Amino acid sequence: MPARLEKSGFWVWVTAAVFYPIAWLAKTTPKGAENIRRDGGVLLVMNHISHLDPPMDAVFVHRNGRVPRFLAKDSLFRVPVFKRMISGAGSIPVYRATAAAGDSLVAAKEALRNGKLVVIYPEGTITRDPDGWPMKSRTGVARLAMECLEHDVPVFTAARWGTKDIFDAYTKKFRPLPRKKVSFDVSAPVDLSEFKGREVDNDLLRELTDFLMVRVRDQLAGLRDEPAPAEFYTRTKTKSVSDDG
Repeated sequence: MPARLEKSGFWVWVTAAVFYPIAWLAKTTPKGAENIRRDGGVLLVMNHISHLDPPMDAVFVHRNGRVPRFLAKDSLFRVPVFKRMISGAGSIPVYRATAAAGDSLVAAKEALRNGKLVVIYPEGTITRDPDGWPMKSRTGVARLAMECLEHDVPVFTAARWGTKDIFDAYTKKFRPLPRKKVSFDVSAPVDLSEFKGREVDNDLLRELTDFLMVRVRDQLAGLRDEPAPAEFYTRTKTKSVSDDG
């Protein structure tokens, strides 16, 4: 039975009209999609391997009855027409290395408290790991997770694999056909009770960020059917596609 769709507006449907044909390029294999709550705030923590991830992830979430709100770099909100689409659909701009850098987290926290589903790529950009595993991530995700813990908003981790086979940003190879398999694995709500009541400092933020990304990495290992590396890849240079602030 199809999921009951969350109410949405004009720009969500415009965005869907653009994203659904892109998602057709993939033969999607979902696992754990039933874990996505059909109402109320949700934080969805995902890995990032291709520029195609946002449209693929948006359609995956939308097919499961929710309207995703993405944290996205602010430059995307200056692109004619596209800025109307993503802002109208509820995406949240990230102003990195500016006085407004914290505003994205404020907006994301408000969206979570208002019952929205927020998607975050904690790596801040598509992974630089040569083998496609998650990189060491930014700690904005931990700040959002602590907000969720305080307000009883569930946090889910999810892995996705296969979008890089369609479009690889680093080799610039676009291979739309034949259609590729793209797999998803969504966890049950993450138990964050061990972090409850602790002082929010840099050590906690780093610990919680790594705790969540280890889960994402292990889910990805399951999708790939191969062992994950013991350590996260550390980037030396950042060029952002989407960010956690």
